Amino acid sequence: MNWDLLAEHISQVTAEPFEIKTHNAVGGGCINSAYRIQSKNKAYFVKLNTASKLAMFEAEAEGLAELALAKAIRVPLAICCGVNGAQSYIVMEDLRLNGHGSMQEFAARLEKLHRYHGSQFGWHRDNTIGSTLQKNQQMDNWLSFWNSQRLGFQLELARQNKANKNLLAKAERIQADLARFFQGYTPDISLLHGDLWSGNVAFSDNGEPIIFDPATYYGDREADIAMTELFGGFSSDFYAHYNERWPLDKGYCVRKHLYNLYHILNHFNMFGGGYESQADGICSRLLAEIR
Repeated sequence: MNWDLLAEHISQVTAEPFEIKTHNAVGGGCINSAYRIQSKNKAYFVKLNTASKLAMFEAEAEGLAELALAKAIRVPLAICCGVNGAQSYIVMEDLRLNGHGSMQEFAARLEKLHRYHGSQFGWHRDNTIGSTLQKNQQMDNWLSFWNSQRLGFQLELARQNKANKNLLAKAERIQADLARFFQGYTPDISLLHGDLWSGNVAFSDNGEPIIFDPATYYGDREADIAMTELFGGFSSDFYAHYNERWPLDKGYCVRKHLYNLYHILNHFNMFGGGYESQADGICSRLLAEIR
């Protein structure tokens, strides 16, 4: 990375001179490397990857801007993206994410985000979920969208990655009977974060909730809530307060496994290992609901 060229790009975009005095690595990510760059009186947060990943960062910048449109919850402002030698980068405002805050307040902000609606499911461009391509072809029908752009896409990757044939057969049966999970339920077209696990939520020094690293699209709000239950989950206060403001449909307790199957399949496709058996277990649970 040529830090002087990066500073020049920032200066051009912000119309303010910026000279990097220090650039310190920041831990926590497994897909990108991250740095905090500092001038005499200004700091930015920078993520780096290979030059071929520029589109991933461009989609992230657009996703953050889309989330900001709802004026519901704080997201980092993306400053610029580009390629510098063999690396691509995204520069964002530096938010100190080391505070503590109210999960009830976070629930209220998320509920407001989900009330920001689009005209079609999906988004105007593809983005990524982790390091995997996330397809977002816009559709009027949610079941068609979830079947093709989410489950279908991940299952095709799973076939390529030599997933167990029993798992694939179970998942195909779920696809064929997808409508049975949505009887009496029609989702709103809500703006979603898309990758809402606990590692992508934090609080500022003054307790303001902040979300970042999105996989933005418009879809069923239950998909966002379902992912909050993966990888440790959120506090009971969060779920209670969200439901007070906008109660979830009674079928959510089943559909959450359908939505999280997408993420577990994606983890299998990225990392392999025990995620295959976890996906198989989810499929068995879902099939038991429709026998």
